[in-house]
Amino acid sequence: MSDNFAQLVKQQADIVKVIGDYVKLRKTGAQNYTGLCPFHKERTGSFSVNATHGYFYCFGCHEKGDVFTFVMKLENVSFPEAVRSVATKCGIALPKREFNSPEEAREAGLRRQLLDVHEAATQYFEAQLRSPAAARAREYLTGRGVTQEAIATFRIGFAPDDYNDMRERLKAHFPEEVLRASGLFSSKESPDGTPQPLYARFRKRITFPIANEQGRTIAFTARALDDVDEKGRPIAKYLNSPETALYSKGQVLFNLDKAKAEIRTHNFALLVEGQMDCISVYMAGVRNVIATSGTAFTEMQVRLLSRFTKQVIVNFDPDTAGANASEKSISLLTEEDFNVKVVTLEGGLDPDRFIREQGVQQYMVALRGARRQSDYLIDRARQLFPARTPDAKVKAMNFLLPHIRLLPSRILRDEFAADAAQKLGIDSAILRQELKQAAATRSESVRSHALEPATEAERILMRALVLPATEPARQLAAEALSANPGWYDGLASAAVLEVLSAAPPPENPLDAAPDNASRALLARTLQHHEQQPDSTDMHELVQDALHTLERRHLERRQREIRMSLAEAERRGDHSLLTQLTVEKVQIDRALRAFSL
Repeated sequence: MSDNFAQLVKQQADIVKVIGDYVKLRKTGAQNYTGLCPFHKERTGSFSVNATHGYFYCFGCHEKGDVFTFVMKLENVSFPEAVRSVATKCGIALPKREFNSPEEAREAGLRRQLLDVHEAATQYFEAQLRSPAAARAREYLTGRGVTQEAIATFRIGFAPDDYNDMRERLKAHFPEEVLRASGLFSSKESPDGTPQPLYARFRKRITFPIANEQGRTIAFTARALDDVDEKGRPIAKYLNSPETALYSKGQVLFNLDKAKAEIRTHNFALLVEGQMDCISVYMAGVRNVIATSGTAFTEMQVRLLSRFTKQVIVNFDPDTAGANASEKSISLLTEEDFNVKVVTLEGGLDPDRFIREQGVQQYMVALRGARRQSDYLIDRARQLFPARTPDAKVKAMNFLLPHIRLLPSRILRDEFAADAAQKLGIDSAILRQELKQAAATRSESVRSHALEPATEAERILMRALVLPATEPARQLAAEALSANPGWYDGLASAAVLEVLSAAPPPENPLDAAPDNASRALLARTLQHHEQQPDSTDMHELVQDALHTLERRHLERRQREIRMSLAEAERRGDHSLLTQLTVEKVQIDRALRAFSL
């Protein structure tokens, strides 16, 4: 690449436009633009581009240079390749290539040929999808609601059940070195290490091209049509290209080439789990959708996405694997200071099936109702640890703490922690203080010994519930607690009260305790009670204890409603505001009755 041509490109290139394809820039002066630096982690933009003088500079990591330096560093390419890339972006005709060394020429030539061979493979698979042998593949795609427009847009194809056909067609145009380096073929290992014949990696599969940011195919994901092979052995549902000189799966986001402009326009990205979900959502009109590509979400993918937006809605599958992937993705995004929301679709459906069954309008409603990451994670904690016992609530909080401590702001950490304690029904002042301290210091867990012992009201009810079934005090306690489990939710005695109120205790009451902690609590309660009141006094004590539990339950619900009202007002949910306001009036009235 001659110096004269490089100078010509540099003079004609709009550095703001070129860098703007990689980094979201905003104008901060007559000729200055700023954004988040793509070369290091940062939460406030210290990356500056000067349009007049044609340079960039980061005040954080001190990276600097011109338009070529930027492309070289970000895409990890040589100077000649950077010049060619910028020239192509600016529509400048390219001269015949020149290289500084034979090695540089060989590497550039291999990279170019790998791009070409992937384009040839894409065209080959597209043609095969139209062949008679692909009837089942076409039937499968039709059954999944994939239209001809979607097939053309995403260049979906079919790899025939043939080991040699594609190799024979391509070897007329590409040397064996390129075919071996492409990842499109496999070969068996020989004992002496000599190269063995190549055969097609993808066979009897529907192919989905994976493109780089410029829209060039660099790899494939391929879905099998059968569950087992001819010998009855299970077949992997999806097979992905191996890593090559072009492709590193942890650094690529499926559909980013088509979605990046829409992501910038709407200032958020919709992240889904698989190619079919992504294709369905995109064809339904939500064009700012991307998917992970044959891998769990990675830090490199987060950094890549941060060049276009810091707002993400996550919509992974609702199964266990999808929920785990959502949690990991939320953690990575939170650490990079993204604003994250989560969509959980009704009926346990994935995005593809939801759109096919309920339509894109309902899907848009679901997107608009995306929840804050904190709300999603708190609900997830409640699902994983549904028991009403304090021990379960400590486990729920310890599930949440790693997410809480990732938040960059102490204010946000305190807010998340307080919200979690409120929604999990944690009334213990000691535990709340423990939680606040853990959130402030980014500790890994809260301590279970922070729980308060049982209150006097709880001890009275436990003693009543071990009385004979005919005792009025026991009947009163059992009926009230069975009808109102929320009254004892989260108390130290919750597990004992739940079991004993459901059925009379066995001969040894301790046998009814569901776990060791509950057994120890019940044993201490019965051991320290020296004299049993008469029947009338016990009945009155139980009434007072039940009133105490009911009042505390109402007070807890009152606090929850206050928080929910603030959230509903923030979201503009007028229907929920009305519903919560009515409930608040009822609870306020009930609490006033207690004070009379």
